[in-house]
Amino acid sequence: MISDGLLPAFDNPVFGAQAAFRAVLAALAEPGTIHVAGLDLAPPAPLMPAAAAVLLALADADTGMRHDGGPVADAFLRFHCGAPDAALSDAAFVLATGAMPPLATLASGTDEIPSAGATLVVQVASLSNEAGWHLTGPGILGARHLNVAGLPADFPAQWAANRGAFPRGVDVVLCAGTALAALPRSVTLEA
Repeated sequence: MISDGLLPAFDNPVFGAQAAFRAVLAALAEPGTIHVAGLDLAPPAPLMPAAAAVLLALADADTGMRHDGGPVADAFLRFHCGAPDAALSDAAFVLATGAMPPLATLASGTDEIPSAGATLVVQVASLSNEAGWHLTGPGILGARHLNVAGLPADFPAQWAANRGAFPRGVDVVLCAGTALAALPRSVTLEA
């Protein structure tokens, strides 16, 4: 810990943020693939390294953020990201360290500006490519499987509604420890 009680972020801020950014981009470009981020992070509980890395790489003073991580995580994220607090329905980035908010409650953009849809970063119990969901869509040759433990039972139904609004919608980054996978709104998910 540093003297003011805040934990440090990346060991090397430039290279750490670049590595996390590349991991998120690769995960979004190839939905369902698992990547590593945050190996050099020790964020405060309840933040997982991959989730913290995603936000440290993507959030900034121009992107509103909402999270349920508590005051210590809030101080860490606000100090290192500079992202202002935003209402759940307006936030560019939403972090769920506990219960995931319903996708329908998050910003989904507009037909004119679909990129204004939120990115939901969800901490989950585990990620693997064994069995699980059947993913198809852009960035997937044929199909891909993703097994996720720790999401609400109705996530596939929420995802179908989110996908039905395409090009509007929410993109999801799933994080388990230092592992991450992404579900861009263009992907079809079958349970």
